[in-house]
Amino acid sequence: MLELLRQDTDIWDIFTRKEEYDSGFRDGFGRFPHYLSSSGSPFEPSVSEYLHDRGYRIEYPDGHPFAVCLTHDIDTVYQPSIAKAYTALRSLKSGDLPGGLAGILQLRSRKLPLCNFRDIMALEEQYGATSSFYFLALAPGDEDYAYDVRELEAEVGAIADAGWEVGLHGGHRAYCDLQQLQAEKKRLEAVLNRSVVGYRNHFLRFQVPKTWRCLAEAGFAYDTTFGYADCVGFRNGMCHPFRPYDRTAGREIEIVEIPLAVMDVTLDIYMRLDARRAWEITRRIIDAAERCRGVATILWHNTSLGDGQRRFYEKILKYSAEKGAWMTGGAEIARVWRNHD
Repeated sequence: MLELLRQDTDIWDIFTRKEEYDSGFRDGFGRFPHYLSSSGSPFEPSVSEYLHDRGYRIEYPDGHPFAVCLTHDIDTVYQPSIAKAYTALRSLKSGDLPGGLAGILQLRSRKLPLCNFRDIMALEEQYGATSSFYFLALAPGDEDYAYDVRELEAEVGAIADAGWEVGLHGGHRAYCDLQQLQAEKKRLEAVLNRSVVGYRNHFLRFQVPKTWRCLAEAGFAYDTTFGYADCVGFRNGMCHPFRPYDRTAGREIEIVEIPLAVMDVTLDIYMRLDARRAWEITRRIIDAAERCRGVATILWHNTSLGDGQRRFYEKILKYSAEKGAWMTGGAEIARVWRNHD
């Protein structure tokens, strides 16, 4: 693959993210934003199209023509009491006495309704899909500490035992702090009682190429952070997994990147799209991955499963299934790509 990419200087610069080495500007979370990029439309996987036109192909299991990588970042598992109280009050005011009383009883339960992992898996199973769940493994006092992963041992174990993947959702500093990254990985592995191979950083914090170097040294098999927070699409023109190239060191980094294409928060908060426009762009991303026999990676938080958001996520599953996509998590995508490579 690298030999093909090196034949075109512009393609090579997009693929290796040359402009991110040269730029000193970052947003408040240390991220390189899409609005600074000069590499063309993020909705078109220009580098993957270049490879596809030159015969690059990945063979997916059971003859699937392309893949959709389904992922969930677990930022919180406990609904705040004030939110539960508001829901209960709204039910009572609307005359729904059973719903209101049930809501009041939930005030004593920390885990309802956001420990919805089994519900997510059941929905995906209807479409023959599996996915990856990335859990924070922060210590008390860490920024955005919202839960202790040790309290979720049963839930985490049930996810893994069912055949879905459990990966690490690295904290705010993990993307550039090897010691912090290793500590979080070790904490999650102690709960899971098995190795953790997959990763995505909180708030999509990422620095080219430093984050890839840290992840490789920490022993991760793959990352799937690499995308824009402020815009959906293909950050380096790739809708295929790839091994990153370190322009500074002049060599590949021993980790697989499965680039992120669509995040729910990006559609809703950053891009401020209504449901119709959000679906048009999401469908365009999936269609582009199909065209290149690539991978469309979807990030859907467990907190984004209210009625409308759930219907949107199910629409992604249904559309992808109808197209014959292989819908699975990051570990399986990385395994197939490594075998191909």
